Amino acid sequence: MSTTHLETRPATTPGDTSFFGHPKMLASLFSVEMWERFSFYGMQGILLYYMYFSVEKGGLGIEQGLAASLVGAYGGGVYLSTILGAWLADRLFGSEKVLFGAAIMIMGGHIALALVPGVPGLIAGLVLVGVGSGGLKANATALVGSLYGEKDERRDAGFSIFYMGINAGALIGPLVTGWLQESQGFHWGFGAAAVGMAVGLTVYALGRNKLPAQTQRVVHPLPAAQRKNYGLIFVGLAAVIAALFISGTVNAENLASSMAYAAIGASVVYFTLIFRSKKVTATERGRVAAFIPLYIASAAFWALFQQQFTFIAVYSEEKLDRNFFGWEMPAAWVQSINPVFIIIFAGVMAALWTRLGRKQPGSALKFSIGLFVMGLAFLAFIPLSGDGKTPLLALAGILLLFTLAELFLSPIGLSVTTKLAPKAFHTQMVALFFLSVSLGTTLAGILSGLYNPNDELPYFIGVGGTAILLAVGMAAASPAIKKLMGGVR
Repeated sequence: MSTTHLETRPATTPGDTSFFGHPKMLASLFSVEMWERFSFYGMQGILLYYMYFSVEKGGLGIEQGLAASLVGAYGGGVYLSTILGAWLADRLFGSEKVLFGAAIMIMGGHIALALVPGVPGLIAGLVLVGVGSGGLKANATALVGSLYGEKDERRDAGFSIFYMGINAGALIGPLVTGWLQESQGFHWGFGAAAVGMAVGLTVYALGRNKLPAQTQRVVHPLPAAQRKNYGLIFVGLAAVIAALFISGTVNAENLASSMAYAAIGASVVYFTLIFRSKKVTATERGRVAAFIPLYIASAAFWALFQQQFTFIAVYSEEKLDRNFFGWEMPAAWVQSINPVFIIIFAGVMAALWTRLGRKQPGSALKFSIGLFVMGLAFLAFIPLSGDGKTPLLALAGILLLFTLAELFLSPIGLSVTTKLAPKAFHTQMVALFFLSVSLGTTLAGILSGLYNPNDELPYFIGVGGTAILLAVGMAAASPAIKKLMGGVR
């Protein structure tokens, strides 16, 4: 996903078919994205365990609920930083330079996790990986778009190849790092993530000069006269954030809630600016109003879906039967189940929407279905509650529901956001979508801290039931939302 506008620019010559009929640079972008996802999801697959496992087991011994909330806050920070990555590309450096610098930051973060022991390595690693991942996420898609002209019929297929790289990396990463974590130790797993990112960065660096010239262009350059003012603003914000941490106002215990408040506050500011702008027409203002329930549904969805890295990670380690003929599967391997299902079913869902054409559900109803299925996934844990171990096949079935819910909502999210965005606020509306993901991801950490393995039913009923109630409300409101959309589906 990207908030830049490079994808609408003229691209390389249509005659470049050197990578399976596509431009050669698609291979480099495929590689850097695949290895970045390998490193990101590989690290994410073992991160929570590293934080709450005892020191004797190679971990840091952080209390489990606190560790889960910190993982959620970290994930929320990644999506918040996509806004910064997009701004830097649009106003100062261009997408290509930001992506390259972000990839270097990510590699540095994994190296810190691998080589620097204890909490200092954790903090340095997560800050570098989080900010770097946001910068890369914000610009990689734009660079793929730059390879194709607007009327190039290979465009959709090229993005399909690119997204296959995302899922391939997400699939392989936890398998490698999970095995290394159990056989050699956590720092070997983090080291593998660093090596993976280094491979992707090297492949990309060898061919980055072959990208179209417009990828170096700054779309909306910041006037030189304003750079000092913006620099002072950034320094001031950094000073305020540092003061909050140094004074203890923001600390490990309330970091997740602070991140959630930051996402909500930024969202309120964005909505207010858009609604009050004289550049927004009455029809556009109605469309922005229609986006509000979609924003809420998106945040609620991600609050459940992103629990794959918090609650599901704990559940897999403590409650899941992972034994195969005397061999115990690493708990981190559970994180690879969702990418397998995505690879299998993404094409099926895309074909379904194509076949249905204008008969397919509108965006609001798709959001409702996605949220409803997500709620069902948590209610499906109820028959499994108790003292016994959960069969792996049962958890795989629940994660299939996670995947189906994701396919109803996630691919639709950015698409409908760009359709509803006023012409003068395209980037700000996309930022709002990322803020909903940030808020939901942070809430995923906070909510998972409420899970009590000795009394599971209240958690499953509360979380799943709330999602279903929101989904029903969304479905009931969909005719009114559709009317506000002003012709957008």
